[in-house]
Amino acid sequence: MAETSDKNLKIAIPKGSLQQPTLDLLEKAGYNIYVSSRGYRPSSDDRELDIYLIRSQEIGRYIGQDFIDCGITGLDWATESGTELVDLAELPYSRATARPTRWVLVVPEDSPIKTAKDLEGKRIATEGVGLTERWLKERGINAEVEFSWGATEVKVPDLVDAIVDITETGSSLRANKLRIVDTLLTSFPHFYASPDAAADPWKREKMDRICLLLKAALEARDKVGLKMNLPEAKLSDLLEMLPSLRRPTVSQLSEEGWVAVETVICEKVVRDIIPELKVLGAEGIIEFPLNKVVP
Repeated sequence: MAETSDKNLKIAIPKGSLQQPTLDLLEKAGYNIYVSSRGYRPSSDDRELDIYLIRSQEIGRYIGQDFIDCGITGLDWATESGTELVDLAELPYSRATARPTRWVLVVPEDSPIKTAKDLEGKRIATEGVGLTERWLKERGINAEVEFSWGATEVKVPDLVDAIVDITETGSSLRANKLRIVDTLLTSFPHFYASPDAAADPWKREKMDRICLLLKAALEARDKVGLKMNLPEAKLSDLLEMLPSLRRPTVSQLSEEGWVAVETVICEKVVRDIIPELKVLGAEGIIEFPLNKVVP
């Protein structure tokens, strides 16, 4: 019979464009999540996790209402939910790139709207009604904001004067001949908890451990490990020539006059560094992938 646990943490992961990047991150952190093609209750190899697959827009509300203990959703949707949440960690990843999601004010290329002040009396469509209204209020601008169910880009200029939409690179907006006027909010996913869950000692420790491993997995992104054997006489040259290796692990080899060097380095510079290591006399150079780097 499978071992059971009386401890249980209800956690939400975002369904949609952020789903696969989140599952990949959790896997690198050591949590294997199994999602069926039509299921909304994934299973996990951690028996203490009770997992829900929920749209990002709704996660903050369900956490704030204590239906769920914690979850991963964007700063933008947490702000939009208007509920009290405990922010345990920022997780700098996104759906397509390593860039944050931006909520931007957008108009057609030929629109007379040049600045936010030009929105006075105008009509704006967006999924983020709350954050847009707060942004306008902070600037003393009176404009009508309506909720958009999607396909927001096609609504200007025939249906509305401007839109507030989500972008990472801006390429889709440019392809649709749209122009960014201003940025309302820059958002990465965060790990949020309800106040009650954060106050529970067992749940808080469990959530803190998950956050530690998630951040360690992100820290390992775009980095690799590098190992080599090096003539000891060349060690100072190595440290001087390669500042990124200034804190390697160095240990003596059984062969006199040689040391083993091990370090972590950005993957994009490895192709330039390895030939230089050979020039220094390094042997047995090994590059290996990393899952987690814990500072």
